[in-house]
Amino acid sequence: MLTARSMDWNADMGTNMWLFPRGMVRNGAAGANSLTWTSRYGSVVSAAYDVATTDGMNEKGLVASGLWLAESEYPATDDGRPRLSVAAWAQYFLDTFATVTEAVDAVSADDTFAIATSGVPGQDRDTTMHLALSDPTGDSAILEYLGGKLTVHHGRSYQVMTNSPPYDQQLAINTYWDEIGGTVMLPGTNRAADRYVRAGFYVNAIPQVEDRTIATAAVFGVIRNASVPYGITTPGQPNISSTRWRTVADHKDGRYFFDSVLSPSVIWVDLPKIDFSESMPTRKLDLTTNPSEIHGGDVSTLFEPAEPFAFANAG
Repeated sequence: MLTARSMDWNADMGTNMWLFPRGMVRNGAAGANSLTWTSRYGSVVSAAYDVATTDGMNEKGLVASGLWLAESEYPATDDGRPRLSVAAWAQYFLDTFATVTEAVDAVSADDTFAIATSGVPGQDRDTTMHLALSDPTGDSAILEYLGGKLTVHHGRSYQVMTNSPPYDQQLAINTYWDEIGGTVMLPGTNRAADRYVRAGFYVNAIPQVEDRTIATAAVFGVIRNASVPYGITTPGQPNISSTRWRTVADHKDGRYFFDSVLSPSVIWVDLPKIDFSESMPTRKLDLTTNPSEIHGGDVSTLFEPAEPFAFANAG
């Protein structure tokens, strides 16, 4: 079981990788009524601007991936529920749950919290995202806030997501292309809907194999096929922007790959090698100051102790 994602954005996000131990006391960074929790599981994450967790995997193999969704509308700020900054949304799930079912049951059974948006660093607009979850069983879920209410698509059949449009419309688009068939024609532009269709076809066309090396190579091929060449941006549409980096998470082996488009080599972290005990500090792998120093391969031992970043404030 592997999950891949690409990060497409219209500017350098200064992405670094972080190791977070168990037992971290967290705050939702959303004002006086912020959600608070203590992390149950350690995780490795890829951060945006060192103010938000945008992608990561915890030690149980749960993966959380935040993607842009321009149509997102979050709940009103005065509805009385604890609030959680969208910058910490993915991290909350990585800290708290071992499986997708656990996560979905928790957010569906009661109104645990309400997401609050925060500003995009260096840009005059708010962050609007939806979230994908996946786990070692092959289960997955898509979480979106539409019209102020949470919508959840939960099940193993939800294998692909992209940016816009909302997920129910993505499914409808894919139904149309399923009838045509990917061996006849596939849409080739860098629009989010077209990339969704290509990924949806290829993820089911690649062979299902037990060999980890072959499976990983196949998944990398799918996500690279859905990527956008470096240098391309569309003003006002960050979901049609250059691919900055990609990740592939091997849920069962606990291996988290990071593939920067500016680096000639892929790096990875083997989570079974990491000590996530409460006595361990937060650790950081700086990928922005001297990126040429990271040559490729296993970087599990290269993380250095660092103060954890503060989530972007949505208060």
